[in-house]
Amino acid sequence: MDLIIVIIATGLYSEMLPIAPLLWGSALGLSLWYFCRRLALSVYIAIAAGLFVIGLFAAEHAERIFARQDARPIVIDEILGIFITLTPASKLRLGWLYGFLIFIILDGIKPFPASWIDTHWHGGWGIMMDDLIAGIYASIILYTVIYFVSKKNEQS
Repeated sequence: MDLIIVIIATGLYSEMLPIAPLLWGSALGLSLWYFCRRLALSVYIAIAAGLFVIGLFAAEHAERIFARQDARPIVIDEILGIFITLTPASKLRLGWLYGFLIFIILDGIKPFPASWIDTHWHGGWGIMMDDLIAGIYASIILYTVIYFVSKKNEQS
């Protein structure tokens, strides 16, 4: 069971790759989005909710396996965060790229309450919630970008 938990929590060991290791979890989330991007919104949300629940369990147990709080190899939270961020991305030609960049920035700066959660919550909830919040903020920003780009294209 520990092996399955580690595989899920590390995003198929994506965090163990040598070049830019912090980006691989988000890249895996981008890949998941690519295959889900044309699903009905209700199905997409159900997948995100399932990913959150699985992530809570996997992150909680992986933290014990790695014997460290919010251990660096755990990237299931980044996978969820980018998946949430990219909810509106298929509405814009380069929406996936904008969303990816916005999420990476927000995940790094951790706007409130993500920063507070990151320091005060522990275990699976702490690991998952700060990236969920960063993903929600990034999705809102991406929606805003898409809105203004589409308005600009309508005026052209």
